[in-house]
Amino acid sequence: MSEISTIGLDTAKQVFQVEGRDAAGHTVLRRQLRRGGVLKFFRGLPRCVVGMEACAAAHYWGREIAALGHDVRLLPPTSVKPYVKRGRKNDQADAAACCEAVSRPSMKFVPLKTVEQQAALMLHRARKLLIEQRTRLANAIRGHLAEFGIIARRGEAGFTALLALVDNAQDPHVPPPIRPILRPLVEQWRAAADQIDALDRQILASHKDNPDSLRLATAPQLGPIIASAFVATVTDPGRFKNGRQCAAWIGLVPSQHSTGGKTCLGPITKAGDHYLRQLLVIAGAGLIRRVKADPTLSPEGRHRRRQQARPHRLGHARARRNLQDAGRRLTGSEDPMNPSLEPLQTTG
Repeated sequence: MSEISTIGLDTAKQVFQVEGRDAAGHTVLRRQLRRGGVLKFFRGLPRCVVGMEACAAAHYWGREIAALGHDVRLLPPTSVKPYVKRGRKNDQADAAACCEAVSRPSMKFVPLKTVEQQAALMLHRARKLLIEQRTRLANAIRGHLAEFGIIARRGEAGFTALLALVDNAQDPHVPPPIRPILRPLVEQWRAAADQIDALDRQILASHKDNPDSLRLATAPQLGPIIASAFVATVTDPGRFKNGRQCAAWIGLVPSQHSTGGKTCLGPITKAGDHYLRQLLVIAGAGLIRRVKADPTLSPEGRHRRRQQARPHRLGHARARRNLQDAGRRLTGSEDPMNPSLEPLQTTG
């Protein structure tokens, strides 16, 4: 059998599929592995290129296989899909597609994340889940009280007033039969709020221990939450030549539908990490709202009419500028606002 130079690995929970090819691109190995035999299999192979989709547990397997001396390359799933043979979606076809995609010279790969980077992202994902649960609980409480004619204004102040009504057993506006129904919802809402505060403290502690995150937090609108999420998500900032490339990677640049020499730009591409893009857009929209109230906060205040006409598009533009600034700070490229900016020493 010819020496294997490239392997495509289709991962799963228990059953893994492997396809190996030699230097000429000929298939020399097709095998199904159980979970317990994956590392044993790679331990017995000479050093080769291993391609797998960047999906659940891919970073774990990538670290374990790389520790055995192999060159592990994670592939974006959207880049692997075109190589899956039409009408043959199965584990063997997926492994073959990974093997084919990883050998393409123009393929872009996903950097392996360290345990610390994955833990930092898990903090953010857990926080996002709790925020969603807290929002659902607040909407449920508002909806149940609205059925009995109890309405509060929007925002935190209005919801706090509703909680005070539920807590006050002597208040005549809340019917006594619904108090024991609402009480568990209120307790869950408060528990979720306490857990979110605890995760915020952990994120802040992690942020203070990371010099890259501290440097990013000096940029406009980039606080500890966005800075720590950015550093954990963008594991290899050196692959971006400038901040514009970083903004394109996260999906904050216009999509194109151009032909015949005519440029036609559409909405943003929404590629990359949805959570980080959401944080940046929310921060950009927040700045626009404050500038509307006080135009002296930003030169954009001179364009107040345009802000009122296109707030959604301006939020994306502001987020893109913030991301480009963050990308310049990570890559060490020239920053027009600070020409003496030095490259960051990235961690992990």
